[in-house]
Amino acid sequence: MEAAGSTEYDVAIVGGGPAGLSAALVLGRMRRRILVCDTGRPANAVSHGVGGLLTRDGTPPAELRAIAREEIAKYPTVEFRDAEVTAARALDPGFELETGGGRVAARKLLLTHGLDYRRPDVPGLEELWGERVFHCPYCHGWEVRDRRVAVLATTPRVAHQTLLLRSLTEDLVVLENGSGEPDAEGRAGLERAGVEILPGPVARVEGDGAAIAIQLEGREPLVRDALFIQPDLTQACDLALELGAELSGPALVATDPTGATDVPGLRVAGDAANAPQSVAVAIGSGSAAAAMLNAELAIEDAGAG
Repeated sequence: MEAAGSTEYDVAIVGGGPAGLSAALVLGRMRRRILVCDTGRPANAVSHGVGGLLTRDGTPPAELRAIAREEIAKYPTVEFRDAEVTAARALDPGFELETGGGRVAARKLLLTHGLDYRRPDVPGLEELWGERVFHCPYCHGWEVRDRRVAVLATTPRVAHQTLLLRSLTEDLVVLENGSGEPDAEGRAGLERAGVEILPGPVARVEGDGAAIAIQLEGREPLVRDALFIQPDLTQACDLALELGAELSGPALVATDPTGATDVPGLRVAGDAANAPQSVAVAIGSGSAAAAMLNAELAIEDAGAG
């Protein structure tokens, strides 16, 4: 199978983050012809360091990607293309992709494009994202241990997130924010834990580099060292849905533990399919998906012979 005017790869990987790079490494070592398409816009670009990654704890995301690309460069069958994949369609067999660099054909397709983390529309919050405003206790909680932390209730998940932070600091307060206020069960859990819940929406947040001033309507500004939110998670692109894959819940693509979807030949790894969303989990899921893709290719090659 080879579409007119295209080059065929064993596997096309959409997304050059931890999951995609992990998969490319595994497949490159098996001498599979791989194309990795990446837009260069990682979701964690604003983060100062990757927390909780064994042997690379605290490494800046850009540095981590550079190290991975340097390692993968030893394997000549892996090609990188700085391009966005704008469309995909299933062939019989295989896939055809439209990219800024032209049309691409591949026997298998692995999506590792991740998620979009949409922040609440609070004035001043976007400017502090990744500096004083965070979403993941595992990624950023250690850095604000024993500090003054507020949690903005943007979804009912606020109670779970707040309870995770209690092992890191006792100075916690939850800020109700209209529709994001804790549900009855979450409120009861927070009250049992002794966490204060302040009513009223947040009008704006301001930071001076060392702290955040949170302006609650009708109250004096609340000064905190960090603010945690629960982003609205969405797929970073629509390729999986366009190909007929199903979602599991509101945001994640439904897969088995090895990334397989109900679309033959299509796997999804990393944040787009796995919770919790973390670099360590993404690396593992990319490796697992790559191993299964290689096994499928090997069986097909044997049959073709």
